[in-house]
Amino acid sequence: MSRRLRLWVLALGGLGVAALLAAAYLRLPGFGGDVHPYGDRAVEASLARHTSNTIASVNFDQRAFDTLGEETILFAAVLGTVVLLRQTRDERQVRPAPARVATPVRRYALVLLPVALVTGLYLIAHGQLSPGGGFQGGVVVATALHLLYIGADYRALERIRPVGRYEVGDAAGEAAYLVLGVAGLVGGSAFLANTLLPYGTFNTLASGGTVPLLNAAVGMEVGCAVVVLLARFLDQAVEIERSPGSGKERDE
Repeated sequence: MSRRLRLWVLALGGLGVAALLAAAYLRLPGFGGDVHPYGDRAVEASLARHTSNTIASVNFDQRAFDTLGEETILFAAVLGTVVLLRQTRDERQVRPAPARVATPVRRYALVLLPVALVTGLYLIAHGQLSPGGGFQGGVVVATALHLLYIGADYRALERIRPVGRYEVGDAAGEAAYLVLGVAGLVGGSAFLANTLLPYGTFNTLASGGTVPLLNAAVGMEVGCAVVVLLARFLDQAVEIERSPGSGKERDE
């Protein structure tokens, strides 16, 4: 395909998207109005399934299939990072020397670590009840672990961060979401349909049907994925060095 033809295809595609956006814009409700048909329907469906956090209901019930796509994008990004940043034959792994950390920084990081960890787990566990959820809580949990890197050193972080296990956790979280979706088909309903479990008592941890389970699966996948992602970049920055006599060093 020539460059000119590619530009024509790009232009036609852009015009098509612009036309669809313009048509959708003309049908939008007036700004500042009190009529919000989609919002009203989302809240009604959320309350009908005993999910007090409407956003969680939208993410893990009403559009759970879209959330699967978002989760899979992160999973694929981490997989690509692991492949691209793997240690090559002309690189070697060097154990980093212990780092000196200022006492106030050490104390602050070590005190904040358990607080941040519990906060992340709380966000995941209560995602169907209050603001938060698997995506937000998973990121908080993953970054909380890395406070040990700030407060101590890289070797201390490695002791609580066996990367292989987190890679398994990343895959398990993705698989759990898919299994829950297939369970809906096995139960005679649709993929990821919230029909498997009773909806429970409104505004309790056991409410929302499959919403808490999908939320937990996403929390596990996101938390483990961010740990693996940061581990690969930190390994490159802290431990991986070019072997003596490699082509890069000869060129230099």
